[in-house]
Amino acid sequence: MALRLNVCPLGDLPLGTCKTIETGDKVIAVFHHADGIHAIDDFCPHMGAALSGGHVENGHVHCPWHAWRFRLNDGAWADNSKLKIASYPVVVENKQIMVEIPHNPDQSTT
Repeated sequence: MALRLNVCPLGDLPLGTCKTIETGDKVIAVFHHADGIHAIDDFCPHMGAALSGGHVENGHVHCPWHAWRFRLNDGAWADNSKLKIASYPVVVENKQIMVEIPHNPDQSTT
């Protein structure tokens, strides 16, 4: 069962912007892109840069340190789709943006 995290009201994340949320030891970047709202890990596996600080273009976020590109819709690296960072389903309910993360009973989310 997934845990739903409230990100913010829909109006607080304008098109073209990003917001981060934290749960446990995860930081998740939530992007409002032209094709929808997407949530991926806010951590580039190359050198650890925050992807939330990157440039978004054509459905990809470019890492601010070394320009690695990750697809917003599934977290796949643009140069080799076998390498992925985690992506999370996003639901908008009652004008609230919610991110669903897998529930791990061994990990506290407080």
